[in-house]
Amino acid sequence: MRNPLSKTITTIQPSGIRKFFDIVSEMDDAISLGVGEPDFDTPWHIRDEGIYALEKGKTFYTSNSGLKELKVEITKFLDRKYDIQYDYNKEVMVTVGGSEAIDVAMRAMLDPGDEVLIPQPSYVSYVPCCVLANGTPVTIELKAEDDFRLTAKQLEDAITDKTKLLVLPFPNNPTGAVLEKKDLEEIAKVVKKHDLFVLSDEIYSELTYVEGKSHVSIASIPGMKERTIVINGFSKAFAMTGWRLGYACGPEILIKQMLKIHQFAIMCAPTTSQYAAVEAMKNGDGDIAMMREEYNGRRRYLMHRFKEMGLECFEPLGAFYAFPSIKEFGMTSDEFATSFLKAKKVAVVPGTAFGDSGEGYLRISYAYALDDLKVALDRLEEYVNELRAKQ
Repeated sequence: MRNPLSKTITTIQPSGIRKFFDIVSEMDDAISLGVGEPDFDTPWHIRDEGIYALEKGKTFYTSNSGLKELKVEITKFLDRKYDIQYDYNKEVMVTVGGSEAIDVAMRAMLDPGDEVLIPQPSYVSYVPCCVLANGTPVTIELKAEDDFRLTAKQLEDAITDKTKLLVLPFPNNPTGAVLEKKDLEEIAKVVKKHDLFVLSDEIYSELTYVEGKSHVSIASIPGMKERTIVINGFSKAFAMTGWRLGYACGPEILIKQMLKIHQFAIMCAPTTSQYAAVEAMKNGDGDIAMMREEYNGRRRYLMHRFKEMGLECFEPLGAFYAFPSIKEFGMTSDEFATSFLKAKKVAVVPGTAFGDSGEGYLRISYAYALDDLKVALDRLEEYVNELRAKQ
């Protein structure tokens, strides 16, 4: 029988995150710090709006690009938060999570041979989406000595005559690194110099902990809005992972083509989720502030515990992940994570799930209750002390 599989799909590996999630789900008394999902319930007033939409029979397709009311609220949100102005009718589309927006953007932009610069460690979907869109992924290694930030020099050094798109994954999953305005201004100079485009994944934009500063989008830098697709959504900031809702904003010429792919593959994002998201955009700022403060407390707790146990860790200033180094133990990230899970029943994700440059690190999510974090960190301290005693 003829092989039913495409050559491209067989080259793509499954997500390294799910491997450990699947193992821990079969273990009694195990704690998972592996999945990047808020432990908060979706705020009640948002859920209530979704319930109301169902009760009123609002269960039909929306337009392909999304509810007008939601697109209008998205533009208002981005204007007041990040000082970016979009035309709701031509420059915004609602997607099934931020992940669909990433996929559709790459498929709309890339031709075979086009190179996509992907800073790593970073979210697991960028490279596979690039490959599936017939692009060529080119990774840039982010370094701890640079606080895992992308530098303008690194970007300049990676550009060739085939480079078309830069993925800008900040605040970063898995490191928690952020880019401030001065960093973005330097990167923007390089992007404009080489006539590139940017896919800016800002799904964690509301979860930043830089004292006295909020998130800055590269689309707000002069000359960059017309070169940038901004990806965002509701999963992280509003604790709406299961609602599967995101959005993309960018130049009309790109959104128009992205919409064609979306309408043939998806039709529209879930209607109930869109009505709930309107409420989130209108009245959810207080929920974000509450959750962000809680995450910040957990972040500080993790950094304190790492320091106590002598585990080196860059201070994360965004998202809800820490990325401690385990290089001192002479084990690969996968070996450490597997051994730790078996010995202490705590699941973390090996850094290599986010690219080869993640070797020697672990991703620990603090989107979990503080009580669980305390138990898990106690077990981690026991484990690293046992390893050191053997050295």
